[in-house]
Amino acid sequence: MIFDKVTDLIGNTPLLRLPLRKTQWQLLLKLEKFNPGLSMKDRMALNMIDQAEKSGILKPGGKIFESSSGNTGTGLAIVSAERGYKFTAIVDHHAAKDKIRVMKAYGADIVYVEGDFAEDEVATCARERLAKQLSLKCPGSVCMQQADNPANADGYYKTMGKEIVSATNGSIDMLVGAVGTGGSLSGTARYVKERYPFTKVIGVEPVGSIAFGGEPAPYFQSGTGTPGSVEVGKNVDYEVIDLGLKVSDSQAFNTARFLARNNGLMVGGCAGGIIYKALEIIQKQKESGVESGVMVAIVGDGGEKYLDTVFNDEWMMSKGLLAETVEEELKEIVDNFHFAKESERPLCLTS
Repeated sequence: MIFDKVTDLIGNTPLLRLPLRKTQWQLLLKLEKFNPGLSMKDRMALNMIDQAEKSGILKPGGKIFESSSGNTGTGLAIVSAERGYKFTAIVDHHAAKDKIRVMKAYGADIVYVEGDFAEDEVATCARERLAKQLSLKCPGSVCMQQADNPANADGYYKTMGKEIVSATNGSIDMLVGAVGTGGSLSGTARYVKERYPFTKVIGVEPVGSIAFGGEPAPYFQSGTGTPGSVEVGKNVDYEVIDLGLKVSDSQAFNTARFLARNNGLMVGGCAGGIIYKALEIIQKQKESGVESGVMVAIVGDGGEKYLDTVFNDEWMMSKGLLAETVEEELKEIVDNFHFAKESERPLCLTS
């Protein structure tokens, strides 16, 4: 296929069946790392800019400001570069160095929030406040405010939801995804549930995030969750989320590392948490007598941006996050792509 613009490459990402041991459940991974910016946030970035253009608030050659831990910023930087906008990302110390480098490569300006923040503290509130302040000082600019911008969730409703339903012929028993701003899971779930209301939707956030209650606490997972200092965003639609779960940094990061080393699949730290919880749910379904089903897990990004952290042994050890117990758990559940027997693989869902 031949395309004319980089943004034409956003979406239509593949579903990969993860080989599982001793179960008829199918776990299908929606691999969003195959977007141009290596994450699902490209979808939201494109739709937010599209809607800002249509409403007239974003003029040709205009400036865009947004708080980001990196993936949304990368998406906005790509679309801005393509369309001639000037983009400034407001970040904190929590953003992965690789994400900062990528945004700069696409021409984005980077502004760090100031403050005495702990290493594992996400400064979302400070970032959002500064993004609004900078935009107000720049007449004609736009602050995207992704957490409350309806174009966020709508970007996934129109694309990811449709893609998943089409690829599975609507055979989806469960949908699992991260909850940060809430747009990706809520938008996708809304599309799926409008057509297949029986589908159970599970949201996953870091331990320490407060979208599903609990005590606030610091966490290292990037681009997900709601810190205790921040209100839950308007894009978190509890009407379409049936269950909220929490995953620890250790579970998330060690799952990502396991998949890279045992399956040749590199996913981001938060994405590792989604897969860990998806596998946990399947195990519980089996224990309750539900022997088969189809689960789709939204794998938000790739691990290539976390080489300094999640995939760095020294960093993991310094934070006390390495856990052989997670790897042992996963070995009992996840098979190797190469050695999974053809006779044990379920039939394809699509023709």
